[in-house]
Amino acid sequence: MLVVADASPLNVLIRIELIDVLEKLFGRVVIPPAVVKEMSHPNTPRVVREWLAIRPSWLDIRAPSALDTSLGLDPGECEAICLARELRAELLLVDDLRARRAAQRLGLNITGTIGVLELAAGRGLLDLQTALDRIRQTDFSVSDELLDAAIRRAARPGERRHNDAPDG
Repeated sequence: MLVVADASPLNVLIRIELIDVLEKLFGRVVIPPAVVKEMSHPNTPRVVREWLAIRPSWLDIRAPSALDTSLGLDPGECEAICLARELRAELLLVDDLRARRAAQRLGLNITGTIGVLELAAGRGLLDLQTALDRIRQTDFSVSDELLDAAIRRAARPGERRHNDAPDG
């Protein structure tokens, strides 16, 4: 499965020590250079910068051939969306609400950090409650309502997941 990611899902998954679920779920993940730059910034948590410095073999970096600056998004989000379109990615990992809406308008399939965790829990790769408790201990901008809804969905596996996401 071809998956493109923005910085936020990677950042959070690294910080809650669950980044390895991406390889288990998707095999490979592609990120654009602007996401690398964002994750390498001195203000980014050290653990994220260190993880990126020893980049795992399943993470590819690729620049989009063209940018749609009319999207009005941050560089990482813009590059990730443009790259996902260009590569015809099956999934875009993105948390920011404006970016999610832009991606959906362009017909991209999206999920965010919480969606990744729900998928991983559904495949028996992690305990969702524990993962969400770890998120609550970070500065990730997500409402308790959204986290509680994820727990309720996990309790009813047949419930359809909506593309609701935190703005973060």
